[in-house]
Amino acid sequence: MGPLNRSQTKARLSNSTLLFIIAGIIFLLMYGIALISFPVSFRQFQTFFDFFNLNAALFIVTLGMCIVMIGGGIDISVGAVCGLVTMACAMLLQSGTGNVWGALFLALGIGLAFGLMHGFLIAYLEIQPFIITLAGMFLAQGLLTTLHKEPLNVTIPAFVALRRFTIEIPWLGTVNRLGVFIPCEIKPSVFVVVVLVVIYAVMMKWSRFGRNLYAVGGNRQSARMLGINVKKTIFLSYVLCGLTAGISGFVFLMTTGAGNIGNGSLYEIKAIAANVMGGIMLNGGVGNLLGAPIGTLTLLTINELIRAAGVQSNLQAIVSGLLLYLFIVLQSIVMSLRDRRKFRLALPPWLRRFREHDQEEAAN
Repeated sequence: MGPLNRSQTKARLSNSTLLFIIAGIIFLLMYGIALISFPVSFRQFQTFFDFFNLNAALFIVTLGMCIVMIGGGIDISVGAVCGLVTMACAMLLQSGTGNVWGALFLALGIGLAFGLMHGFLIAYLEIQPFIITLAGMFLAQGLLTTLHKEPLNVTIPAFVALRRFTIEIPWLGTVNRLGVFIPCEIKPSVFVVVVLVVIYAVMMKWSRFGRNLYAVGGNRQSARMLGINVKKTIFLSYVLCGLTAGISGFVFLMTTGAGNIGNGSLYEIKAIAANVMGGIMLNGGVGNLLGAPIGTLTLLTINELIRAAGVQSNLQAIVSGLLLYLFIVLQSIVMSLRDRRKFRLALPPWLRRFREHDQEEAAN
């Protein structure tokens, strides 16, 4: 294919916007169903804020995964890196030799190290990202179990004070059964999510790196013909993803207050699912970064809706999987409608040869 022209770029951005709008509508529908089905629980403002208070680390991991997916890649090590960071920071804080700032820099350092390693191997040595990040997942899990096998609670006063710190919204809350007004509470980790969403959204929308990443995810050969440094762009995307995984690990520790070998488990799968629900295409080049938090909210709403319905835990996974199938099929249908050429059915090569042979015999 030739270089990307303006019409192609416009079509790609329009696809991103369309999928984002669909993702937003689906979230509103799911939350509306939850409000109607379980009004006592979902009508409380605190229930919505708790999605962020209790799952801030997942929101952050999803942002990093979104950047990699837009570039046409994948990183399945983010959950293990998140867990490794929680344990390493917990050990540092409990040892008495470090403080909260030291733990934060350690988290950033671990995430950056994995991001640099994955980015170099994938971008410059051109190794398949699934294989490299799979190795990174095993490495992070191995380091996690080597550091400490038992749960490790962080009890130093400075960190405990940070964990317990909340911001109340006095004009927004719920009246309990005793008639007492309880204001909504927001944890500091929510502000971390908001800041990262704003920074990454601005970066993907208006920076040269963001534009280059969309071009690389859409068609690498065309991106090269446009003069884009494809390897550098892919490298930076994995560096950002690793750095984001490090931040999520620290936020996870702020949420739970303990390092545990189960921390971050299946976060990579949840992040991929949330991004798909948010309108980010697995093929790359299509997606709005704001779809990442929207998809995460949709996933959390579905899980909470299933839990409130009293469905067993094993059935929750089945329902979530079926809904993910639905989102993927919906994406395919939407993209097909955007490009009418996809409706032309192509015969497989072996069947095409038989058809050509029959046409020749009929002509003779």
